[in-house]
Amino acid sequence: MLRRRPLPPWLSHALRAQRAPVPWPAVVRGALAGGPLLLVAVVAGRPSAGVLLALGAMLAGVNDRPGARLAAVSRLGLPALAGAAGMVAGSALAGGGFAMVAAFVLLGLAGGAFSAVGPVASAAGTQLLVTAAVGAGMPLPETGWQRALLFAGGAGWLIALRLVLPSPARRGTRLGYLYDGERAAVAAVYEAVAALLDATGGPGARGRRAALTTALDQAQDALRGGGAAARRLRAQYTAALPLAEAATALAWAGRPVPGRAGDGPRRLAAAVRTGAAPGPLPAPARADAGLRALDDALLGAAGVFDGGGTGGPPRRRATPAGILRKALGPAGREYGARVGLSFGAGAAVAQALQPVHGYWLPATAVFLVKPDLGPLASRVLCRAAGTVAGAALFAGLAALLPRPFGLVALVALCGALVPVATRHFAAQTAVITVLVLSLVMVGGEPQASWSRITETLLACGIVLIAGHLPWPGAQRGGGVRVRLAVARDAAHAYVRHVLAEEGGGDRAGRWALRREAYRTLAEARAAVDLAAAELPVLARHSDGSARITVVLERLVDATTACAVQVDDTGRVPEQHAERIGVLLAELAA
Repeated sequence: MLRRRPLPPWLSHALRAQRAPVPWPAVVRGALAGGPLLLVAVVAGRPSAGVLLALGAMLAGVNDRPGARLAAVSRLGLPALAGAAGMVAGSALAGGGFAMVAAFVLLGLAGGAFSAVGPVASAAGTQLLVTAAVGAGMPLPETGWQRALLFAGGAGWLIALRLVLPSPARRGTRLGYLYDGERAAVAAVYEAVAALLDATGGPGARGRRAALTTALDQAQDALRGGGAAARRLRAQYTAALPLAEAATALAWAGRPVPGRAGDGPRRLAAAVRTGAAPGPLPAPARADAGLRALDDALLGAAGVFDGGGTGGPPRRRATPAGILRKALGPAGREYGARVGLSFGAGAAVAQALQPVHGYWLPATAVFLVKPDLGPLASRVLCRAAGTVAGAALFAGLAALLPRPFGLVALVALCGALVPVATRHFAAQTAVITVLVLSLVMVGGEPQASWSRITETLLACGIVLIAGHLPWPGAQRGGGVRVRLAVARDAAHAYVRHVLAEEGGGDRAGRWALRREAYRTLAEARAAVDLAAAELPVLARHSDGSARITVVLERLVDATTACAVQVDDTGRVPEQHAERIGVLLAELAA
């Protein structure tokens, strides 16, 4: 009997889609964003203004993810401001020929380097370059500043919807809607603790521990604001840190815990969601250090939920020096060079082929070169397939729908589908292709579905070349090595703190170091998984990296278990010190 050979990682990744519930609030916002704005502009006789408004709403909608409502202001607003600046720059460069191409290379260098700072900066850098291409290549009657204001207005409309429209009400909640995303994030931490306790002693404990790290990261990023409700949520998040530490130590020990151990965190999660009192919490057996730590953490959390705590750790803020250091670091320089090359080459080819409408090719290259959208081969395949599907679908719909109002309805429908389509890059590309082709036709451009396919394929070729070019002075797989080095340094700092004599005293400092160790480990693991799904010519440069992440994970877990023992006995147990020493030696080797 013949056995089916598994697909290569670069191909299987392209076929993989994320699984998640439908984000209905984002769907409603998408339907109410670009389509209504475009309709008002068309009725007012200013369809070109409607195109810019809807474009701003669309690009903001791409970044509209579930989560904290207040955090969405910066997550959507900063990229929108960068997009408005790009619109001014692109409009000033329009018609500049190859001088414009040279300026695009410089913009790509800056936008790409800044994108290496973090997710919000990445979205801002992308919108800066995409709108620069649109401003330079889309013939519209508005001036550069008018285009920028209209673009920002469309994004601002979606942000206003994000702030004003409440999420679906939850039964039994006593709280308003403003902090619903933050409440959900903090509640998810307690639920992840309970799930880890349930999985302790079984094969799923490692995955549950990773899920706990993700929940802690998301809650830490979500918490902001200075009101009483925000301070209480931060205190509840802080109360979850010792629970997470105790649960991790119990999972590391590998022995099943009493079945009721997860009941307390689950009741605390329900209390976070509803604002009600958690009621009496079941006390776990205090048979060993891990269970005693869990019991103490539950007692401490109960005090916070009863009103004994109103503060929490300050949110990490990026400093200008830190932002500049990341942008000018090795990852920023290399990514900036690849973005500048791709953006400039795309603009040059567009100038040679279609100088009047030459925005599609460089804008496509900007999206394709982004590593956070998946491995290079995967995103190229998905972009090509999505563009072909979207262009073919639009060609059929455009022949049937009345103009312009049928196209306006299509824009509204696509706006509603964008939050769902983000589960797969090909689906997202198809929806955005239909949306953008609808916009440009409303704006007065002729039907151009098939030329967009040609330009997309050219952009795919450009990015494939730029992505595989060797970078002078850099080693292949350097991005993975940088992530691993950061995770290793964070793990060493955590180990040193716990093994030091004062390690058991400064618990807040220890929790901060543990959070940083697990956060950087998660980032390193994501980089390793991304590199492993590249084409073999790139994937081979990160061979062995997955093994390093496994050793780092065991080291941080062992150190967490050691910290719990230090709290219980006031000293570092010999067996824990020996285990940590073995893992440090294995890591050094």
